[in-house]
Amino acid sequence: MSTIFITGASSGMGRATAKLFAAKGWQVIAAARSIRDDTDLAAAENIETVTLDVTDPQQIRSVVADVLSRRDVDVLFNNAGAVLFGPAEEYTDEQLDNQLATNLLGPIRVSQAFLPHFRARRGGTIINTTSLTAMLPAPFMSVYSAAKAGLERWSFGVNLELNEFDIRVKTIVPGIVDTNLMVAGTVVESDAYATHLGKVFAAFGDPATAELFSTAEGTAAVVFGAATDGTTRVRYLTDATAKEYVAMMVGFGEETTQAFASTVMFG
Repeated sequence: MSTIFITGASSGMGRATAKLFAAKGWQVIAAARSIRDDTDLAAAENIETVTLDVTDPQQIRSVVADVLSRRDVDVLFNNAGAVLFGPAEEYTDEQLDNQLATNLLGPIRVSQAFLPHFRARRGGTIINTTSLTAMLPAPFMSVYSAAKAGLERWSFGVNLELNEFDIRVKTIVPGIVDTNLMVAGTVVESDAYATHLGKVFAAFGDPATAELFSTAEGTAAVVFGAATDGTTRVRYLTDATAKEYVAMMVGFGEETTQAFASTVMFG
């Protein structure tokens, strides 16, 4: 039985991925800060839940060491993430540190903890959830976007380091997925930016935007494909929105992309 370790498994794409892999006959290690509260996942026969805060380096090392002392892990899915939304000038030091620790340093540190295991067995796959905003700019999500762009670039770079050990690093780039990521995120208000913030909130709440939503289950299916297709492919765009927008951005160039993103968000 193959085994996958999933961070951010208590909700959204992580939870859907845990349930899909379990249904496919995999052993699933579902990790999250509040995972112990999920009695549904904990009750599943081939899902083990573990508490893990990816912003805590010491906890990462101890949890991964404990899991690897008991199980041979084949795939790591770094899915934990959190959104910080608001004007960049208003972010506190704590908010900045948490964004980078959750969305960039956390996946890197969890990967580091698994790499000696993968290297010793000469095989393994690391899959990182990045973001469409890593390539297509989004106002008031600049630090989140920067962290996800960093993770995207890190994934491509470290993949080159690890191929000689038959370790593959891949990225999952969702479009607009119907999860609680924005609801659970941190929103920073600002009187100075109130008009622009209002326009962006309106754009996110527009029924036309809702029509672009894909499902967490659909993303989970792409993750399963990335874990099992046996290819050297690195980036996986998960839905039609991601594919369309990334294709447009490549054709536009950066300056036109900036203008396009501004029109979409601000009108």
